[in-house]
Amino acid sequence: MGLREDAAESRMKKKVEEALRSKMKAQALKECDSMVAKFAECAKGRTLSVVWSCRSEARVLNDCLHQYTNDEVLEKFKKQYEEESLLRS
Repeated sequence: MGLREDAAESRMKKKVEEALRSKMKAQALKECDSMVAKFAECAKGRTLSVVWSCRSEARVLNDCLHQYTNDEVLEKFKKQYEEESLLRS
């Protein structure tokens, strides 16, 4: 493989990973929808005070999001993508 082909393949892998990360984040927000709503309700009408006033809601939301947005989950998305790619070939 030539240098250009390597660079093109590398860019493609990065684009695929970006798309998978985006999909992972969207799924996390869907799964944590009720926590997002609670945090949003707490934050409504606040500016700087949101940091300390909504600390517990933010912690719960972040804990939920982390369940769905970590390296292990990303690897599962990658594996699923690779398997789907093989099926299309």
